[in-house]
Amino acid sequence: MSPVGVADTADPDADRALVADLLRAVPDFPKPGIRFWDLTTVLADARGLAATTRLLGASLADGAADVVVGIEARGFLLGAAVAQELGLGIVPVRKQGKLPAVAASRSYQLEYGSATLELPANVLAPGARALLIDDVLATGGTAEAACGLVEECGATIASLAVVLELPDLDGRGRLAGRPLHAVLAR
Repeated sequence: MSPVGVADTADPDADRALVADLLRAVPDFPKPGIRFWDLTTVLADARGLAATTRLLGASLADGAADVVVGIEARGFLLGAAVAQELGLGIVPVRKQGKLPAVAASRSYQLEYGSATLELPANVLAPGARALLIDDVLATGGTAEAACGLVEECGATIASLAVVLELPDLDGRGRLAGRPLHAVLAR
């Protein structure tokens, strides 16, 4: 049963339209020339969150995943909702220095700097099939690093799902051979 005000829909096109309508572009953030795609407006709307959860969860065509992996920070929020929907647990991929025990670490380049991601020790089983969740796929550095962490721990990427793909930045090219599903592209 849906919470009050949240209508279940079996119409992915209607769900995508709702998410697109709620998504907000913020110019010149975090620095001039960068357009930040803000999902807080989607997450704050119960219908938008429900639609996004359904669309991301549907990226697993055959349902073949053992765990959801969410990339800090919006991937945590989205990943937890999708994990709940699919009856799976969630493993966080964190920014450097946030975990007490680290299984693997990867540095990568962003559009406007560099960063390091870490995967917690002893939570991702070798052979596990992971549904990797993030908000936006831009140049692909974050997703590529997160996929590498999962694979370094002996797990596989069953699917990578994002709310928004920016095709002009060709992040998909860095993820060759891994199933990728984007709810929207801009």
